[in-house]
Amino acid sequence: MWADTLLQAERQHLLQLLVWAALSIFGGSAIGMLLTFRRIRSPLLAHFALQTALWGLAIGAVAAANWRALHLRDYAEAASLIHVLWMLVAGSVGLIIVGIVLASCAWFFARRMAGVGAGIAIVIQAAALLVLNLQFATLVSR
Repeated sequence: MWADTLLQAERQHLLQLLVWAALSIFGGSAIGMLLTFRRIRSPLLAHFALQTALWGLAIGAVAAANWRALHLRDYAEAASLIHVLWMLVAGSVGLIIVGIVLASCAWFFARRMAGVGAGIAIVIQAAALLVLNLQFATLVSR
């Protein structure tokens, strides 16, 4: 892959991450505001909304920082990027497992809907990161 093609692909990937981050922030905030304004007490939705918005902020901050650091890469940097991407893919799988364990333990051991909501949000965020990073990793690895 040529350096300019890689740069364009990386730019597109970061744009997708920024869009996902914005949607997460908006969605989490909208759910939180709806719960507040309607005075609905739902620990599941409240913790889901909080996790979703916070993940959106974190993903957006990382993507924005990486956007500012975009540059043409030589072969060694491209190889390093590929290794980092596959580590991120593995990390996303790990986070999906963490979210499932959190939600399962919160439900089966304590019947805490707050933990269930947070776990579900983690699974959704990690699954989205898995898809986006896997798409980019397979494209770059060719």
